[in-house]
Amino acid sequence: MTISKTSLFTRQELIGFIVLAVVIFVLLPLALDNFRLNLFGKYLTYAFVAIGLVLCWGAGGILSLGQGVFFGLGGYCMAMFLKLEASTPENTSIQSTPGIPDFMDWNQLTELPSWWVPFYSLTFSLVAVVIVPVIFAFIIGVAMFRRRVGGVYFAIITQAFAAILTILIIGQQGYTGGVNGITDLRTLKGWDIRTDEAKEVLYYVNGVLLFVVLVIAQFVRKSKLGRILIAMRDQEDRVRFSGYDVAGFKIFIFCLGAAFAGIGGAMFTLQVGFMSPTLVGIVPSIEMVIFCAVGGRLSILGAVYGALLVNWAKTTFSESFPELWLFGLGGLFIAVVMLFPNGLAGVWSEKIMPRIAGLMEGRKPTAKPLVAPSPKEKEAA
Repeated sequence: MTISKTSLFTRQELIGFIVLAVVIFVLLPLALDNFRLNLFGKYLTYAFVAIGLVLCWGAGGILSLGQGVFFGLGGYCMAMFLKLEASTPENTSIQSTPGIPDFMDWNQLTELPSWWVPFYSLTFSLVAVVIVPVIFAFIIGVAMFRRRVGGVYFAIITQAFAAILTILIIGQQGYTGGVNGITDLRTLKGWDIRTDEAKEVLYYVNGVLLFVVLVIAQFVRKSKLGRILIAMRDQEDRVRFSGYDVAGFKIFIFCLGAAFAGIGGAMFTLQVGFMSPTLVGIVPSIEMVIFCAVGGRLSILGAVYGALLVNWAKTTFSESFPELWLFGLGGLFIAVVMLFPNGLAGVWSEKIMPRIAGLMEGRKPTAKPLVAPSPKEKEAA
């Protein structure tokens, strides 16, 4: 994968990255208390998914309505390690079988399942956070893209996978915690993640990882792969007839989006302290697409702002109007899609930036005439 002769960031993009860094690392910590800052830390975990959707949907034309699957898999991998660390024989001495997670004891399991044992290792768990979602994405991608399944059919199939995984997690209560998920997560290698200080540290770790993912996504967009993805989105058959392995490119970018979502899920588990099937199913997966659409499906920075804005609006509406917040959230989405089809990023690039550029040049931007002036109007001018 080679990068183009142009630099990784244009001047405008570099300014956008700097502004986002100031917002995340300076403005929000200064303006918010610990509780609200932790909330925004949770919102940032969804931004990982939104960035992956920009690459899959915005660049590659692959609309996935099942990204919650990969978010949940990453989250569960991290939760399994944290739960095992919290389930020492001393902490679980009142159970019938000490040394195993409490939900296993409640379901009459007498020993830890063999596939849980590797999650005693933090290194294995961190690798699994990325690898497990990628493996699932690879299986889905090979099965779908090699058969040229795309468009709305692919979106519906990914929805089905989200529903299947949710049912599987709830049904296997003794192994997964069931509908309650994996809760009561306490420490990470002895470090209490429940304190305000720990939440603040995790917020900054979250922000740093987010910028690492943003740089990777920017590299992909500016590389030859990024140009091929855009070509596939607009003229897939022409790209295929040119000799490119369209299915292979789709599988790769779909797996990359799954890896980003898995990292976001792991950070969610650390930031919030639990993982449940309510974050895996169809509804959260559709909400993740809304984050991307509101921010702008063609902009990785817009996706981050979209995740922050939609989740902040969701929290605000649900606190102020507990019975109407879903209608408010739906109205926000409909308004953005109808009035600003390119999302917040489109408003910035098409409306705000031209005016700022005009002011910086010392002239007021004027609207172009809709019709050409008549000869008499030219003479008068």
